[in-house]
Amino acid sequence: MANPQKIIIMILVVILFFGIAPAAPAAEFTGISADAAILMDAGTGQVLFAKEPFKKRPPASTTKVLTALTAIETGSLKDMVEVSEKAAGTEGSSIYLSAGETLTLSDLLYGALMRSGNDACVAIAEYVAGSVERFAQLLNIRALAMGTLNTHFTNPHGLPDEEHYTCAYDLALIARHALGNEKFSEIVETRDKVIDWPGQEWDRRLHNTNKLLWSYLWADGVKTGTTDAAGKCLIASASKDNRRLIAVVLHSGDRWGDCIRLFEYGFNQYEYSQVAVAGEQYRMLQVQNGAAEDVPVLYEADLGILIPSDDSGALEIKPEIRAYPSAPLKKGEVIGFVSYYINDCYTGKVKLIAGCEVKKQKPWHSLTRWLKSSLT
Repeated sequence: MANPQKIIIMILVVILFFGIAPAAPAAEFTGISADAAILMDAGTGQVLFAKEPFKKRPPASTTKVLTALTAIETGSLKDMVEVSEKAAGTEGSSIYLSAGETLTLSDLLYGALMRSGNDACVAIAEYVAGSVERFAQLLNIRALAMGTLNTHFTNPHGLPDEEHYTCAYDLALIARHALGNEKFSEIVETRDKVIDWPGQEWDRRLHNTNKLLWSYLWADGVKTGTTDAAGKCLIASASKDNRRLIAVVLHSGDRWGDCIRLFEYGFNQYEYSQVAVAGEQYRMLQVQNGAAEDVPVLYEADLGILIPSDDSGALEIKPEIRAYPSAPLKKGEVIGFVSYYINDCYTGKVKLIAGCEVKKQKPWHSLTRWLKSSLT
């Protein structure tokens, strides 16, 4: 079983580092057959297209994205995991595990993500949390920490359950976090893999169920999912020109085509713009009662957003800043922020900070300034 303290620390890091990604409105785009779909920029979290993004739906095997990420970040990839009878007997898609055999956690992850092995997922869950039930509780905590609002999992594989659901937006958030993990990204972009098959004269040969890896040049992940209730689902990622997009389609009539159309739309219709650079000056601001008359105002952090290529006027910048702040001011003190909107919809915000310390002026400084201004 994985270390529970490590799990808690990892959850807190996720909350502090990633926060909750901002959402943008649905774009003017048609031709998607899926009942629910979303296109998100992996770098910024900006939503470029959405169709029923918050509607609760069964996720099928797209569940395994969160299962794998949880295992990677809380366990040790070299650990040997013994397969239980429960894991070996799990119904549905399988890598044909037998009770009592042992595989590394790494091999089980390849089996879960590439071949979509439900048996591998149960073995992973029991390794991480001791039982499927406790692992499901951990998944729900992790999902909430990522900013999801419409997700509740009861198992690690996505087999049908009325209380096992999510939505397109939440799956995009989960995938965005998962793709930030190097090991996860390595697994989901792998087309074919050979792993051990203890007790057999041959090894297990895994072939990725994500056909997009062969049919779309820029594709590099993520996970398929199919059940009668969920229909054909796909979380997909594609990278081009130093940008990575995430597409989610649920209950799709053409999941491969839907994702390709979304990617082409995102890559061709949006351009990346670095609107703020940490430490760069935003403006000079006059200070009241300060030893210095003004202070440089700096961006606290970097911020990049995607802007429609054919609509240069879509971007709107709305600053909110303290007018004539009074000294003393500390270096790094927050004195305002700038919000960015695309077509009237919020896409991001950057804090504005004082670039240097400004001490309160001495009484004679006021007199000196008054005399100087009077003489001029």
